[in-house]
Amino acid sequence: MLESRCAAEITVDGVLPGDRLAAMTALERLAMTNYGHFTTMLVEDGRVRGLGLHLERLANDCATLFATQLCTDLVRQRIRAEVAGSRSPVTVRVTVTDPDLPLPRPSRAASPQVLVTTRPATTQPLPPLAVRSVPYTRDVPTVKHTGLFGPLYERRRAQLDGYDDVVFTGADDVVNEGATWNIGFIDGDTLIWPTGDALPGITARLLAGAYDGPQRTEPIRLSQLPDMAAAFATNAASGLRPLAGVDATTFATDHPVLRRLRGQYRAIEPDTI
Repeated sequence: MLESRCAAEITVDGVLPGDRLAAMTALERLAMTNYGHFTTMLVEDGRVRGLGLHLERLANDCATLFATQLCTDLVRQRIRAEVAGSRSPVTVRVTVTDPDLPLPRPSRAASPQVLVTTRPATTQPLPPLAVRSVPYTRDVPTVKHTGLFGPLYERRRAQLDGYDDVVFTGADDVVNEGATWNIGFIDGDTLIWPTGDALPGITARLLAGAYDGPQRTEPIRLSQLPDMAAAFATNAASGLRPLAGVDATTFATDHPVLRRLRGQYRAIEPDTI
């Protein structure tokens, strides 16, 4: 049963609603326990593509991790306060955590709080990614949680070996997801969304809804990648980013469907925060 308590707020950006030292202590506790969840969104002119989906994710994950109802009106209020006056695009991360949840008893009744942080963003297309495949499945893959050690560790190892990033695979070399992004493939003019263990990405959901061509979902194994014409990564911060290759398999990075997808994504009407 969900407890009907609205989450409180903490922040380290801008004007603090309370004591700055208390906010920093909350950050330290989050670092100690690493138990929480978040969503990341690109904010342009006070608007966000798929804002309702971001809020829905936060509410659902809060119920899953803390058995508590999240006050999404508060989340919108905090985001508005953080981006007020910003003329440039910013990437906003909303983290929900309970800084007082004790390590020995995480089952205790929770009082989650909202932490909003920002960083500069770019809307310019980013270069294609060359990625390495790694057998790995995130803990509770359907939740966008703060447990990023494994993904970042594997990303670091891949970058030290000359790759840009990493894509995770499951049993039988089934493709799951990127370290912090979803992956899609193009076969002719058909979009293929892998059905491995992965976070239901908001940008991927928006693209699936916007694309006016054929698409399907199915398991994709590494052995099938040479049959694909193109591949791409999606997340809220960068939108759609072509993949130059996975391991030794290379892809076309200027495929016409990629250009079509970019245009249809940009045409999605953003929501006012």
